[in-house]
Amino acid sequence: MATLLNTITMHPRDQITLVMKRIYDRVLTTTSGGNLSICDEDGNIWITPAGMDKGLLKPADIVCVKRDGSVIGEHKPSSEYPFHQAIYKKRPDIKAVIHAHPPGIVAFSIVRKVPDTRVLPQVHALCGAIGYAPYALPGSEALGKNIAAEFGEGASVVVMENHGTVIGGTDISEAYQKFELMECTAKSLLHGSRIGTAQILAETAIEKHLKQFCNALPEEDTSQPYSVINREKRTALHKIITRACRQGLMLGAYGSVSVRWEENDFIITPDHISKWDLTPGDMVQIRNGEREKGKIPDKTVQLHQAIYKQHKDINAVIITQPVYLTAFAITGENFNVRTIPETWIYLQDVQMIEQGCQFSEDGALLPVVSAESPVMIIKNECVVVTGNKLLQAFDYLEVAEFSAKSLILSASLGTMIPIEDREIEALGKVMSRWKNYEWKI
Repeated sequence: MATLLNTITMHPRDQITLVMKRIYDRVLTTTSGGNLSICDEDGNIWITPAGMDKGLLKPADIVCVKRDGSVIGEHKPSSEYPFHQAIYKKRPDIKAVIHAHPPGIVAFSIVRKVPDTRVLPQVHALCGAIGYAPYALPGSEALGKNIAAEFGEGASVVVMENHGTVIGGTDISEAYQKFELMECTAKSLLHGSRIGTAQILAETAIEKHLKQFCNALPEEDTSQPYSVINREKRTALHKIITRACRQGLMLGAYGSVSVRWEENDFIITPDHISKWDLTPGDMVQIRNGEREKGKIPDKTVQLHQAIYKQHKDINAVIITQPVYLTAFAITGENFNVRTIPETWIYLQDVQMIEQGCQFSEDGALLPVVSAESPVMIIKNECVVVTGNKLLQAFDYLEVAEFSAKSLILSASLGTMIPIEDREIEALGKVMSRWKNYEWKI
């Protein structure tokens, strides 16, 4: 079975099977829970079957419900088919629907609340305000009406009271990106509540943040064949991004990774392609301040460019939004890395930066970036990780997220007791031996 989603060339049954496997493998649904559908150009609805193992679905298991109501396939359509149909009737712009019971969103559902997307500008931009559908019997016409009413008001993400979530997109790739991003945001809010209070951004702050991405780099006039080193860098980027997605360290809808190519030139992830479905050929080279012909780099490209220009000892940059580090970002709570030797040696003291400063004219983030302080948390936004090598930066990201998780989990046990100053001093004497490995990928 294919591992990369292509909504233009793949048959609906193959798209659904791939995305359901992705959801199940990410532990975002159960064997029996959830259903996916696609409405094709003829108005036919392709949907997951009733009573089938979601972890072992095959393309042949997917059912097609024709516009006239006739059913084609080996199985019965999902019992939740009525609300899928109701959404498509209410919103012709929606062509794919995902319904599942991911634990983060369900946690909000069972206390009858919705996650506030205004904690992160990119989440608010993609998912908007979250709808809320009152409880009704699963599979009933009433449930379909409740959900469709929220979509009719403009929502594309809806929390279902005491049930789960339903999410719509222009295709199943967009729907999945919203689903994954929303679930991770819900978890960050939940974990953040254990260490502090989430800070909600004003609409004006969100708008100001999003306007910073308008200035794209100029396009080069001609394209040139990729060198062997260029191809090697692209392959390394692809491997790290795939690994990060599998481990929940990067999401399809958000994040960027780059690696220095030569001098101040570098290769970076593209814009508007899910990180799950990238190929080495999708990566964008930035040469002499110009973007590769015919390609658009990630919106954060100017930050990557500035880091490489001002810090010659940095050769890789990762910007992402993993669940536990994001809990610190949205609360602004201190991230104390003096937990275990590995964490302090690799990360040193992690800086907490005000939201939006990485794109400000005075470049407030750049003086903070250094090889000695490779991880920075930006409030209400993301984590920025740098390294001399790509694998080194990735390891720093892993260490930081593991540490954030441990700090949050320990909150229920008592106050964290950091390694003492004299012990830190002793660690400093062995630090260079620990950090200066020959990082290979």
